Amino acid sequence: MRFDVLTLFPELFAPFMASGVTRRAYESKQVEVVLWNPRDFAQGNYKRVDDRPFGGGPGMVMMAEPLSACLDAALAARGSLAPVVLFSPIGEALRHEAVERWSASEGAVLVCGRYEGIDQRFIDTRVTHQISLGDFVLSGGEIPAMALLDAVGRLQPGVLGDEASHVQDSFNPSLDGLLDCPHYTRPEQWNGQGVPAPLLSGHHVQIERWRRDQRLAITAARRPDLIDAARAGGRLSKADEAALKKKL
Repeated sequence: MRFDVLTLFPELFAPFMASGVTRRAYESKQVEVVLWNPRDFAQGNYKRVDDRPFGGGPGMVMMAEPLSACLDAALAARGSLAPVVLFSPIGEALRHEAVERWSASEGAVLVCGRYEGIDQRFIDTRVTHQISLGDFVLSGGEIPAMALLDAVGRLQPGVLGDEASHVQDSFNPSLDGLLDCPHYTRPEQWNGQGVPAPLLSGHHVQIERWRRDQRLAITAARRPDLIDAARAGGRLSKADEAALKKKL
């Protein structure tokens, strides 16, 4: 798949794509990332990409013309149409289901806004999807773009050392959309705290039951909406319901 990223700060992506386990996805081109700077498509000696907002107010607004020209170049290089994603507070919150869809797609063009925002006319005519990371504001779209690329990259075959790793992630359908359980490693005693006995038992059924109960308890405490969704989907067993009742 290929992601074309429109950003005024392409240099931010170099260390991101060269670090961590997901670098395998970018080095192998399983997830190809092509960076485009709208400033390269701006007119005039100063290559201006922003201007003051009509109606007054603080800050600057990214201009539609250089963004549109940059997008045209990215789509021409791809050789086909593609979804155009803008990271915006009004967008749909990014969730695991959407990440799975993007990870099985042919990619998209990611538009990273800056300043007070982007000329609405560009959004209305060129953007096909808007995505939000949550109810807060960042200084630009680069961090959300990296978040999407990382989430998509780690789902590609061979990227994680253990193919089963992402299957046990929070929100994954294999866990019925629940949060993950706590994890422990050596030493068995640390600062006077031990490891829960079931994990040391060697009894696989007991271990899995403990992990399931922990997932249920943590999800009920932190994200009860996920419990409601699992229950509505018929994904909770009688043993699950008994564990939840015991914790209440």
